[in-house]
Amino acid sequence: MVSPISEAVLDVIADALVDKGYSLLSDIIPDYVSLALLEKMQAKHDIDFKYAAIGRGIEQQVNAEIRSDKISWLDKQDHTDKAYLSIMEQLREGLNRRLFMGLFDYESHYAVYEPGAHYKKHVDALKGSQNRILTTVFFLNPHWQLDDGGELLIYDEFDILLEMVQPQMGTLAIFLSERFPHEVLPTLKTRNSIAGWFRVSHATHGF
Repeated sequence: MVSPISEAVLDVIADALVDKGYSLLSDIIPDYVSLALLEKMQAKHDIDFKYAAIGRGIEQQVNAEIRSDKISWLDKQDHTDKAYLSIMEQLREGLNRRLFMGLFDYESHYAVYEPGAHYKKHVDALKGSQNRILTTVFFLNPHWQLDDGGELLIYDEFDILLEMVQPQMGTLAIFLSERFPHEVLPTLKTRNSIAGWFRVSHATHGF
């Protein structure tokens, strides 16, 4: 059983989303959950990693010039994945109570960036598409050093850099999917994370 996210932490996240549109936190995920997720990624035989594609539907393609990470979608039936997904469910419910966002479901995948891998600047949802509403990125890299690369850069609508996030173990970034272009700089050693998106089930939401 995963410990619940405190109401105070949910308040902090909600306030940050209202004020800035994004939130950066550490220690929201219990250490034992983070370590189990990392161990699963490092074992690799438990996960079927494939090169990530860009685009949707028939336009989907692998393009290593734009992104070169490998991914594997989380499985709701897997014991390790279930612990993480239960925390994201708490987050979904907590934000809906506070901000009336209408978040309906959540999809997420493991992402491994091997040395030299990157992801060029992009947004996770087209303006007005109402598909992905809120993006999460959770990092699983203990002892990460400043010169290891792999930073997550978050920009505003005018392409002004807002944040350079080190992919340190336990850091969780949350931001509005349509609003913030972002990129992953080339990494100099293997970089592990979980990317996810909260979605809505209809064309309107309260936030």
